[in-house]
Amino acid sequence: MKMTFRWYGKGNDQISLADIRQIPGVTGIVWALHDKMPGEIWEVSEIAAVKKQLDEYGFHMDVVESVNVHDDIKIGLPSRDRYIENYKQTLRNLAPFGVKVVTYNFMPIFDWTRTDLFHPVGDGSTALYYEKEKIQQDYKEMAHYILENLHGLTFPGWEPERMAKLDELFEKYRPVTKEKLWENLKYFLDALMPTCHETGIRMAIHMDDPPWDIFGIPRLLVDKASIHRFLKMVDDPYNCLCLCSGSLGADPANDVPDIIRSCYQRIAFAHIRNVKHFPNGDFSEASHRDCDGDTGILEIMRAYHDCGFEGYIRPDHGRHLWGEGPGTVRPGYGLYDRALGIMYMWGCWDMLEREAGKG
Repeated sequence: MKMTFRWYGKGNDQISLADIRQIPGVTGIVWALHDKMPGEIWEVSEIAAVKKQLDEYGFHMDVVESVNVHDDIKIGLPSRDRYIENYKQTLRNLAPFGVKVVTYNFMPIFDWTRTDLFHPVGDGSTALYYEKEKIQQDYKEMAHYILENLHGLTFPGWEPERMAKLDELFEKYRPVTKEKLWENLKYFLDALMPTCHETGIRMAIHMDDPPWDIFGIPRLLVDKASIHRFLKMVDDPYNCLCLCSGSLGADPANDVPDIIRSCYQRIAFAHIRNVKHFPNGDFSEASHRDCDGDTGILEIMRAYHDCGFEGYIRPDHGRHLWGEGPGTVRPGYGLYDRALGIMYMWGCWDMLEREAGKG
């Protein structure tokens, strides 16, 4: 497996590349141009500036997370073709810099959704938390809470410009049923696949998070059946998954190791995240240690190892530790717990290698 670490960019992340270089085994940075709005073309000069920063520390830039998809594509408006052409040009601009995987999602309106960004875990740390009851309430109140607690930091899918038009967005999405959203996703991917073959870039869709409908908005990639529908719908080796154990693991019914084994050949990028379930449907994110959550991190790592996974992987989200808190850290993306998560992942992997007679 190829270990990576997500970084939000110079001047946009409290964590430095010098910090990340000190984490054992990290060879690549998962990056993006976070000042770009969905639908805009990523220019060559902008990409080159990031490459120069990463080269200084010896990191590759193989994985982009994310080139966000414009709402008009998800809704299926006539203007979608213009934004799809922009997306294709971005892929062409990324390819000469060695980019091999582009992550994206097809979640309408909101990206991943939590109701508490700094929920006390009980040991002095805090973590992202989902309170089911609050998702039945005012979506604008939830969006306002999240934006207020970002303290000016960027968050993909939570752009203030879009959040200021929530009522308008909900109205635009009103005719978009779950089946229509599937159709629009297929239209997007069918249009992109020739460019993916041309550039050698694999598209890796992130699971919907949480894996159920929220505020009456449909979600698509939520379980094994929907993942296999997606892969069959556009049956192309460049149509891949960014398989997120935490997104799927938020639903106790999902057997994440089994899902991995069933589609590992189409997993271009893996997110390792642990969540703890509560009887009322709430969940909290947890450390990567297997027994601290209910996702099954040990068996997830075993599944990847058994399948001979050689793709890109990263710790996804972490608790806020040792002074990290509102205003000093991007929620879910502190340095310390993600670094600890990497060492836990390497520990699992090294033991599996030794058991297999390779260590």
